[in-house]
Amino acid sequence: MGNKHNSAGFKTRSPLSIFIVICLCCFFYILGAWQKSGFGKGDGIAVQMSKQTDCQIFPDLNFETHHNDVEIIEPSKPKAKVFKPCDVKYTDYTPCQEQDRAMTFPRENMIYRERHCPREEEKLHCLIPAPKGYTTPFPWPKGRDYVHYANVPHKSLTVEKAVQNWVQFQGDVFKFPGGGTMFPQGADAYIDELASVIPIADGSVRTALDTGCGVASWGAYLMKRNVLAMSFAPRDNHEAQVQFALERGVPAVIGVLGSIHLPYPSRAFDMAQCSRCLIPWAANDGMYLMEVDRVLRPGGYWILSGPPINWKTYYQTWKRSKADLQAEQRRIEELAESLCWEKKYEKGDIAIFRKKANNKNCRRKSANICESKDADDVWYKEMEACKTPLPEVNSANEVAGGELKKFPERLFAIPPRVAKGLVKGVTAESFQEDNKLWKKHINAYKRNNKLIGTTRYRNIMDMNAGLGGFAAALESPKSWVMNVVPTIAKNTLGVIYERGLVGIYHDWCEGFSTYPRTYDFIHANGVFSLYQNKCNLEDILLEMDRILRPEGTVIFRDEVDVLNKVKKIAGGMRWDTKMMDHEDGPLVPEKILVVVKQYWVGGTGNSTSSDQ
Repeated sequence: MGNKHNSAGFKTRSPLSIFIVICLCCFFYILGAWQKSGFGKGDGIAVQMSKQTDCQIFPDLNFETHHNDVEIIEPSKPKAKVFKPCDVKYTDYTPCQEQDRAMTFPRENMIYRERHCPREEEKLHCLIPAPKGYTTPFPWPKGRDYVHYANVPHKSLTVEKAVQNWVQFQGDVFKFPGGGTMFPQGADAYIDELASVIPIADGSVRTALDTGCGVASWGAYLMKRNVLAMSFAPRDNHEAQVQFALERGVPAVIGVLGSIHLPYPSRAFDMAQCSRCLIPWAANDGMYLMEVDRVLRPGGYWILSGPPINWKTYYQTWKRSKADLQAEQRRIEELAESLCWEKKYEKGDIAIFRKKANNKNCRRKSANICESKDADDVWYKEMEACKTPLPEVNSANEVAGGELKKFPERLFAIPPRVAKGLVKGVTAESFQEDNKLWKKHINAYKRNNKLIGTTRYRNIMDMNAGLGGFAAALESPKSWVMNVVPTIAKNTLGVIYERGLVGIYHDWCEGFSTYPRTYDFIHANGVFSLYQNKCNLEDILLEMDRILRPEGTVIFRDEVDVLNKVKKIAGGMRWDTKMMDHEDGPLVPEKILVVVKQYWVGGTGNSTSSDQ
């Protein structure tokens, strides 16, 4: 009975169930037709979201300068970690050359002025603020002679170096008359005298090193003669000298000849100078002069102006005895001869020496030859009082290491290190292909940012320079490029110098040897793929923000997965970002991320963007 009753009940309800199902089907059919007609919003939203995920469709970035005061609107739920501004006391923060840390190290051999980076727990995780009133530097060439006081608000050099014409304060700007300690009448006249001995005008001399550069007026005035000088000076009581140099638009780094090698390859510079740099050349068995010899190209020139040259005139001013100064000069000349240098000129305050083109022409052999097999392996390596051996030659007329073309021809000529197979994996053919590739990349960059190649970007950094193809494709009197070769990458810096470009070794797990806000444009090709398992990517990005000027630009070129990590961190750094496909299309896994740093200054809430 029970089973029969249940069966009858099921038959009674079955038509009703079927009717309900039919009604529901009709309802959803009518609803779908209504949305399809255009009155529904679901499809429109879906289409809009699909468009927003296209990596090519973003609001255009504005690369012009603004300095607008815009209220910062804090998001209620930030999607990324938001980095707060550092205290204004860190406005000129240089992580590896901070004064308090420096004073805990020995003063012997200037060790305390060398790089001493903070430990992991001491690193800042905030954004370095610009000083109040900061504005875009004057465009080159006006920027060579004028700097906004608000950008580098330090007047001490205007007093200390007043009679030497280093810098003058006028209204709200600093003026740089082009003077120096040993050329108070101007760098032009000084360089003219050098050019009477050194072939500066014909392209034979392209790269130069200024040891103890002051505000780098020598390098600034060499630029119009198509000579690119790398200048360095310590962060010491001569307040902000390197900062002034970079603010003027001149290549410079914080550095010192101390106990470790200079961060440059062997045979890099066509010319080097010490203009009253006060480096004790005769001390430590001539170790400092031997380091200059390492980085000086065969056939290159070294200029010494200042003590002890012209000691007969200045011994009382220098408060030293005649015998002491005479002995010092004699010792320097003996060292120079042992290094296979020849004195070519001495008149007034200037002496000029020339390094022989090879060892076959040396009058006397150096007894102490360096044992290191790699003269370019110098990062944090201690200097020794020994002579770096030159590559062997077959005849007395041959240039050790290979002869270079005159600039600008040498920019795209096959560098000797490549021609001789000294860079593993690089051939003449691959070098030429690299040049073609970077010309293509630069053209793509310029299509998206018309200001690239103009004076808007004067100081440019390539964080992973490779063979220097990026800098070569950009070469112009309007800008210069600091070519950085990471210490964990293939060592190509010697090739870069052979092309007539300048650069430096660096480990991006540490702070760079420069002041904040010293670069207009930073190029990061493959940097984050290189370092993603070596150190914290956040630290590298914060360092990039420190050295990038307000409203400066960064172009990242890397694998898409890596750039997504970078973009997420950048979202909390007051950077406006835009992701783009590779110029060969969306199927290429390498992408491009373009960044513009917002304008803001310490102690205020102003910014060029409210999208925080």
